[in-house]
Amino acid sequence: MKVTDTIAAIASAAGNSGIGIVRISGDDSLNIIDKIFRPANKEKKMLEVDSHTLHYGHIVDGDEIIDEVMVLIMKAPNSYTTEDTVEIDCHGGSLVIRKILRTVIKYGARTAEPGEFTKRAFLNGRIDLSQAEAVMDVINSQSDLALKSSLNQLNGNIHDKIKSLRDKIIYQIAYIESALDDPEHISLEGYSDQLLEVVIECKNEVSKLISSFDNGKIIREGVKTAILGKPNAGKSSLMNLLVGEERAIVTEIAGTTRDTLSENIRIGDISLNVIDTAGIRDTEDVVEKIGVKKAIDISSDCDLIIYVVDGLVELDNNDMQIIDLIKNKKAVVLLNKADKDMVVSKDKLEEITGKKVIVISAKERTGFDDLIEEIKNMFYSGDISYNNEVYITNERHKEVLDNSFKSLCQVENSIKDCMPEDFFSIDLMDAYESLGLIIGESVEDDLVNEIFSKFCMGK
Repeated sequence: MKVTDTIAAIASAAGNSGIGIVRISGDDSLNIIDKIFRPANKEKKMLEVDSHTLHYGHIVDGDEIIDEVMVLIMKAPNSYTTEDTVEIDCHGGSLVIRKILRTVIKYGARTAEPGEFTKRAFLNGRIDLSQAEAVMDVINSQSDLALKSSLNQLNGNIHDKIKSLRDKIIYQIAYIESALDDPEHISLEGYSDQLLEVVIECKNEVSKLISSFDNGKIIREGVKTAILGKPNAGKSSLMNLLVGEERAIVTEIAGTTRDTLSENIRIGDISLNVIDTAGIRDTEDVVEKIGVKKAIDISSDCDLIIYVVDGLVELDNNDMQIIDLIKNKKAVVLLNKADKDMVVSKDKLEEITGKKVIVISAKERTGFDDLIEEIKNMFYSGDISYNNEVYITNERHKEVLDNSFKSLCQVENSIKDCMPEDFFSIDLMDAYESLGLIIGESVEDDLVNEIFSKFCMGK
């Protein structure tokens, strides 16, 4: 699909900066830049210069000089969109960038929609849909692992895996259809056993991709972490230590934290989305009661719970409630206030909770290396590390893979039930088309529009 109109947008971040970028793409890009760019050395027209060359001069609107710039020319098809593309590198003031964009639009371009440059790259066949989605993942990466995984996807690892699966499936569909059309020359005798081997192989590969989603989701989004505990156990002190600054209010008054406080914390390759919650206890305070309920609700949807126990206070019914919340969750228990004479023992706490207990002192800042190491072991113990393995990080991809897996299971059941061969091809085609949704080879316009509507302007 060839899109011919010319689009333009600011491609640099909002606000003032040293350098700003205005990007133009489309058939009229070179004509537009010819009209508004005045080269410093009176060189030839931009239509005549070599591709991938940089030119110094000024952007003008008639006799008015707008800014001193560098202009990069990238001619089709060797550009991000595969179209003639121009990038204007100007000074990064918000006013001057907007003025250059208005000038570009005045001379023939239109304002690009969010993600339209990448959408054109997809529609023009330069990248597939999974690679297009990886562009935003690269931009939004919160950790080294997330960035490396996104770049891996951008470089086509998912495309290659899905294409390999689809090639295997379409070959079997073609064989069945050919045999049904020409039974005299193509025999299906003994074919079911051969097909079963292929289907089981494809099903196992799809299953492996699906099982990578939990790890992939953590790589992409980080570990959603809730800090739970009774009031005054040291939750907010822990939060401040993890963040590295005084984000949460810490006082000797129990119940100071009434609402949740969220922070993204990077610890090496680990990204933790940490939520400090209100202390869990029975209370008559209406506001505090709401905070307690919110803490309980959040804990049910977390990847990890850090339960902070006040080592100076005997365990009570409030602790038992928290212990019940973490029973079937990934959790680590911190026994806090080791700088004083504690009345709660580590062994007893491990026996009651069934979880790893780490003794810390938020005041003295001790024990936190053990906490970080435990989190690494829980989420990255050799299972999640950057290598060439394909991780599924996108909810849409997982849903499509689930549908494909069900179709392959149906083919397997049909073979075992000795069903006619045309039953095989129906479900094989469903699996083939489902997989095509990941890379955009079987996709509707509404889905494409929905995906690219989430992109930022200029990308």
